[in-house]
Amino acid sequence: MDKNTTRTLWKGAITFGLVHIPIALHAATSEHSLNFDWLDKRSMDPVGYKRINKKTGEEMDKENIIKGIEYEDGQYVILTPEEIAAAYPVSTQTIEIEAFVPVADIPFIFLDRPYYVSPINKGEKVYALLREILKKNGNAAIAKVVIQTKQHLAALIPLGPVLVLNLLRWEDEIRNFDVLNLPPESLKATGLTDKEIKMGERLVEDMSTKWKPQVFKDSFKQQIQELVQKKIKAGKTKTVTPIEPMETAGAGAQIYDLTEMLQRSLDRGTKTESLPRTKQTTAKTKAPPAAKKPTKAKAA
Repeated sequence: MDKNTTRTLWKGAITFGLVHIPIALHAATSEHSLNFDWLDKRSMDPVGYKRINKKTGEEMDKENIIKGIEYEDGQYVILTPEEIAAAYPVSTQTIEIEAFVPVADIPFIFLDRPYYVSPINKGEKVYALLREILKKNGNAAIAKVVIQTKQHLAALIPLGPVLVLNLLRWEDEIRNFDVLNLPPESLKATGLTDKEIKMGERLVEDMSTKWKPQVFKDSFKQQIQELVQKKIKAGKTKTVTPIEPMETAGAGAQIYDLTEMLQRSLDRGTKTESLPRTKQTTAKTKAPPAAKKPTKAKAA
């Protein structure tokens, strides 16, 4: 993906109190890891996984496959497609803010994937209002959002002129480190001598510099890319037919008068109520790329 791309992945709105900010999401990062595709050396066709019965080794028909969740070793609860569909969260095309917290209170281990957020449909003024308030108070807006059929916890954090929506890991996804054999935190309890501490501090000071991410390179990727270019120049290439990605469509976003919504939010608290629309905009949605089918083996 082009590092400067502005392709819209998702359209909807940020809501807090009665305030409604129409926005679009854009990828804030791009994946540059090396992917080694599996190919049939006889025909150069892509190779993927089949539906295989793990016990018999036989290929399965799709209609004979059901879904179950293992709750004990070898014991499963079977769920029907209807039961699974009923449990999906309702996609409202909104990033619903539930709380504001100091950015420093969010451990970095919770940060998962960032998206740039841009205003659309004349939402620049209220977008700027939220951004500047977050900057001034050093806060992040904690919100919930449904992308595709998955509900995410997220944090809206200002980064210069842009708001960044950082998808967060849920609390139960963070593993407890208490089971690890770790040394005590205080310097006194570790048994370190003053000499060892001073030498360590000097070493850290000598190696300290400003954060410049561009000076750090993936040497393995560089070497593989150089090898690929060398083979291209030597004419050692094969032709494989690419597979085109699919796109999905979505719902619309609404715009409300900023002053009125701020006043009503202050008068009524943060309780949301049904509001008359002042303008309806048509919005097309492109869901963030779903996980690829297991047709690739990534380099370690």
